Amino acid sequence: MNPNLSANTQAILLLTAPLIAGPRSAPPNDLLTPGEYKRLARHLHQLSREPADLLSSHADEALRDAQAVVDAERLKRLLARGFALSQAIERWQTRAIWVVSRADPDYPQRLRDRLKDDRPAVLYGCGERSILDSGGLAVVGSRAVDEALVEYTESVGALTARARKTLVSGGARGIDQAAMRGALAAGGRATGVLADSLEKTAMNREQRTMLMDGQLVLISPYDPGAGFNVGHAMQRNKLIYAFADAALVVSSDYEKGGTWAGAIEQLHKLRLVPVFVRSTDPSSKGLEALARKGALPWPNPEDREALEDLLSSASAPRPTAIQSPLFAQTATSDASARASREEGTLAAEQLQPPHPGELAASATDDTGESPEQAAALDDERLEIPSLASLDPLSPPLPQPEETTPSPAETLFAAVRVALPRVLTIPKKESEIASELQLTTTQAREWLQRLADEGAVEKGPKKSFYQLPGRLLQTPPRA
Repeated sequence: MNPNLSANTQAILLLTAPLIAGPRSAPPNDLLTPGEYKRLARHLHQLSREPADLLSSHADEALRDAQAVVDAERLKRLLARGFALSQAIERWQTRAIWVVSRADPDYPQRLRDRLKDDRPAVLYGCGERSILDSGGLAVVGSRAVDEALVEYTESVGALTARARKTLVSGGARGIDQAAMRGALAAGGRATGVLADSLEKTAMNREQRTMLMDGQLVLISPYDPGAGFNVGHAMQRNKLIYAFADAALVVSSDYEKGGTWAGAIEQLHKLRLVPVFVRSTDPSSKGLEALARKGALPWPNPEDREALEDLLSSASAPRPTAIQSPLFAQTATSDASARASREEGTLAAEQLQPPHPGELAASATDDTGESPEQAAALDDERLEIPSLASLDPLSPPLPQPEETTPSPAETLFAAVRVALPRVLTIPKKESEIASELQLTTTQAREWLQRLADEGAVEKGPKKSFYQLPGRLLQTPPRA
């Protein structure tokens, strides 16, 4: 084991990481998935334990406690990989690759605050860590693009550098690399959130100079030696957005590809930052569809002051809508508690009752295997708007009762308030369920109840719901 890594980080690596130390490394096929590790961490927290206890002198007792969630023999096999861990750490250190787990106080604060329990258990990186919490502009797009779009993207990166803001991207060929290249060539800073090949990328001579000069940081939630994997590429999209203050989609396929999936996840689920789409010619079907789904036209700032103003306004606190069928209490803001104990065990996220007029939501990934299931859901608090702020065509809210409402009634009331913002146009039951991150069954039950109250109504096309008194319009086809 390595003294530079905390005991919690060592335990997390042994349980979840393939520990690739060379081309002949053969990782075990029973590593804990992100969902399995999350359940284990929560279970340990409930028992006032942490992952490091599995490596302590009382490990047998801790393993017995964990048996209820993960087979103890499986945990023993994974925890016995001490030699493989030592080899992997030595390899990483010779390449200046560092490792940080969510148990560590220097884990990126933006991921703690924004992704909460859905943040990666381990991050591998190379370069200046402080860049990670600097915010900035995320620029994403397709791999296959023409020279005109490459030049456009490089100019956006250069402007970001002149505005003294960080450029965040995925490091893939095409738009990602063009944006980072433009920022770095102009003397700016960049964060590359990689889905694969961190070790290979960090050893590239051109990248190495930028890494050593403190201009660039490369980071990945996947083993530095891991190759390309479509699922990994999809799942890392949320990290790109989480590290930024705003995002610009330069190009995207229509209803397919990682850029499209990441933008849709951001617009409909995470809602961490404003998402802009390129507004210059040539237009594209993918960008037009994203605009219909809520993306904003890029205002094309011409100087650094304009971009600074845009990013400053984008980073201001914004109210968020209900995002998950699993409503959890908000995490504590006590920074010292966050850093004191393995946060995968939720010691840093002690549950509290919701504040009046606020409701937080969190998502649970049960398998951690498919990109769709692994998409992190918004954990920000919901700010219930005042009556004056609601659409004047929306039905009046019922007067609150003197008695304290049950948790179920509180959730239903929040949905009732949020619905006018969802039904700006008539929508299908499945679309409403998707936007509110409810199961279709739950959405159907609540929509029927709201229809009985007169808060919503079915249009001439019975499959659509709308606000009372509004003519049914055919929703635009995305």
